[in-house]
Amino acid sequence: MNMHRLNDITFAAGVAEGYTLVDFWAPWCAPCRLIGPVLEELAREYQGRISVAKLNVDESAATALRYRAMSLPTLILFKDGEPVRTTVGAQPKRNLKAMLDSELAQDAD
Repeated sequence: MNMHRLNDITFAAGVAEGYTLVDFWAPWCAPCRLIGPVLEELAREYQGRISVAKLNVDESAATALRYRAMSLPTLILFKDGEPVRTTVGAQPKRNLKAMLDSELAQDAD
């Protein structure tokens, strides 16, 4: 598994450097389970450029509330600790790749 797990305690350090795509999810959320394999693929494909992490909202409610992750899954792309892009719901891989590639391209300018 190329994804790391975050919680309320480790969150700030986990998104502090570079790009980190955080999956705000819960074990009971069917769409969250649906996109799990897609996120695994993205973690491999973007290795070295974007980290991919998961945060269980049931176990880390304070962080979920802070970033208003009420609908699941919520995916937030952080750059150096700041949220730069957000998407809600199970998205197809091509949409997630487009979001990540767009952000990386902007950063290259």
